[in-house]
Amino acid sequence: MNAPPNNSGQPSDSAGGLLALGILSLVVGLVTGLAGALFRLCLEWADRLRMHFVSWAGAEGVVGCLLVVSACAVATAVAAWLVRRFSPHASGSGIPHVEALLKDEVPPATFWLIPVKFIGGVLAIGAGLALGREGPSVQIGATLSHLVGKLFRRTAVDCRVLLAAGAGAGLATAFNAPIAGAVFVLEELVRRFETRIAIAALGASATAITITRLLLGNEPEFAMPPLPYPGMEARGLFVVLGIVAGLGAVAYNLVLLRAIAVFDRFKRWPVAVRAALVGGAVGMLAWFAPTLVGGGELLTKTTLNTQPDLLLLPLAIAIRFILGAVSYAARTPGGLFAPMLVLGAQLGMFFGAVCQPIFPGIDVVAFGVVGMAAFFTGVVRAPVTGIVLIVEMTAGFTMLLPMLGACFAAMLVPTLLRNAPIYDSLAEGSAANADRASAQGAAVSEETGSR
Repeated sequence: MNAPPNNSGQPSDSAGGLLALGILSLVVGLVTGLAGALFRLCLEWADRLRMHFVSWAGAEGVVGCLLVVSACAVATAVAAWLVRRFSPHASGSGIPHVEALLKDEVPPATFWLIPVKFIGGVLAIGAGLALGREGPSVQIGATLSHLVGKLFRRTAVDCRVLLAAGAGAGLATAFNAPIAGAVFVLEELVRRFETRIAIAALGASATAITITRLLLGNEPEFAMPPLPYPGMEARGLFVVLGIVAGLGAVAYNLVLLRAIAVFDRFKRWPVAVRAALVGGAVGMLAWFAPTLVGGGELLTKTTLNTQPDLLLLPLAIAIRFILGAVSYAARTPGGLFAPMLVLGAQLGMFFGAVCQPIFPGIDVVAFGVVGMAAFFTGVVRAPVTGIVLIVEMTAGFTMLLPMLGACFAAMLVPTLLRNAPIYDSLAEGSAANADRASAQGAAVSEETGSR
């Protein structure tokens, strides 16, 4: 059977159609790379502004504390209001929405999602919420890519391919990890290997990362000295770390979903008010511990380059654990990846520090690096993406074998405990909310008609 023709009259699987798709994937990478790099620059500016503001307010006593709390509350409230008013799909990470688009379960978002996700993400993450920049980057890239496909009058199938490629390019831009971006498309978004999607994802990620590195530099996200290959005595410990990370991932998923459920119980309150309460609480934390708030990239770098404190590190893990869940429940734009990497690094460093007196030859930093991949795998259930992502972000190629063992255990434990991957759970929650909203709308329409 012949492939369906696109609007230019060429079959989508013909040489000409595939070449056109490949060229458009480069265009997708260009626009996504520019948008992602600009988003990162704005977030860096917002983080610096918050740190300077908190530092200045520290000398003002109670008045300064109130100013910080108020500023964070207002910024978070505005971010949530923008989402509610202009683009509800911009809430949260956006990855479940992209997955639903690829399954043709929801209609594509309008152009309004892009400025809402961009501005809302800068406001929320800049206010100190523990949210990642990759969620907005992925959803902005996907939306831009779909618009590019429509502009060039590609078929619906080609538009979906470009959408997936743009999402991967967004992830590549967020973490300076081009291969992870392409792998993410195949492993998590579409969950199958398809030649056309692979070609488009590779082209978009390669172009996006070229633009990003021209604007932001070539250094890995978490640059560190090369790690030595671990000895035999450490290899079993990495598997144990994977078990611990898997259990932690189950707990994190449950706490995150519980936080969302609690937040939804107060639906009678305007979403901006609920978000302001979260933002104010984060502002209070920023007043006392400014390094613990925000997306977490700087915190992860600090964790990996600082000797772990066995007394303070568990407290930092507990705070970030709760902060990540509460921040996501606020319904502002922001992702889960970066906060997960913070927790994974902290968990791994703590585990390594506890084991070091018994096994003095181990490298604690190696456990921090492997912990990021293991915790990510336990939460998302995308081990290849997790391994490739951390290798690219740290240039830690010597940690490949330890990551394999740890990710094996981190994926096995939640699966045996029948804990669903976080994006599957979030998608189910979004679908349930949509069904309830549709039922309520139908009931209102019926009541209005009867009148």
